[in-house]
Amino acid sequence: MDKIAVLIPCYNEAQTIKKVVEDARAALPEAVIYVYDNNSTDHTDEIARQAGAVVRYEYMQGKGNVIRRMFRDIDALCYIMVDGDDTYPLEDAAKMADLVLNHNADMVVGDRLSSTYFKENKRPFHNFGNSLVRGVINRLFQSNIRDIMTGYRAFSYEFVKTFPVLSKGFEIETEMTIHAVYNNMQLENVVVDYRDRPQGSVSKLNTYSDGLRVLKTIVSLYKNYKPFGFFTWLAALLTVLAMALFIPVLVEFLNIGLVNHFPTLIVSGFVELAAVQSFFAGMILSDIAKKNRRDFEFQLMQVSRQKR
Repeated sequence: MDKIAVLIPCYNEAQTIKKVVEDARAALPEAVIYVYDNNSTDHTDEIARQAGAVVRYEYMQGKGNVIRRMFRDIDALCYIMVDGDDTYPLEDAAKMADLVLNHNADMVVGDRLSSTYFKENKRPFHNFGNSLVRGVINRLFQSNIRDIMTGYRAFSYEFVKTFPVLSKGFEIETEMTIHAVYNNMQLENVVVDYRDRPQGSVSKLNTYSDGLRVLKTIVSLYKNYKPFGFFTWLAALLTVLAMALFIPVLVEFLNIGLVNHFPTLIVSGFVELAAVQSFFAGMILSDIAKKNRRDFEFQLMQVSRQKR
């Protein structure tokens, strides 16, 4: 088992990968540096290997798929994950590793948004999207995470071996954050500098399509992790709709003593029945979610014993 493993997922980062590997080795000389190439066509893998990294491959496209492979393959006491685009200076990597190794942190977030991100990043919709996602998750999960979608993180062995990777793409960072918050894992925040990609280096993140995937992931995980809240909101919306359909019929009946819109009355009744069903579904699924959390704690203890 490695003491520290640096994980660098890469897709066509030939321009920057050599510097990232060299910076990682300078910041963490005791670490093993792994570059996982995701079908690059610009010889990223060859450059990384020449720079001294251990190069492996993931042939299913997408950052989530790469991280799933990394987490399965590598055993380490501490994992440092960083993108291969040289946007994250690695001077804080040792501090992040220390929080995992000596202060029981399960995940350390490299917080760009509290430093230079909004000045360096030249894509305004990315800035807006990061702020939106942060606000939504902190509101839904009653947390105070400063940077949700950062690609610069440190993990404990326990987090890596109990995290079920479901995402295929860039929504993986959102999934990691919600998993840690929901399961009451120890999170730490380290403010890190951010620099925009060098000229000629192209981001693989699509602002709109990947942004929609992230929002869809948030909704899905909220439903799975907090079903009572999700289905209570759904029941409330259905009740409002049912009342909007029912009240005109009721007013008409009070005025003339007749119901002339039976189809509307019937539809409002079925909509309210769906609201009641949603509420009770939320109650049942909430109990299942609590059981899953208890099972997770037992799994966490087993993983901790394996590490020892």
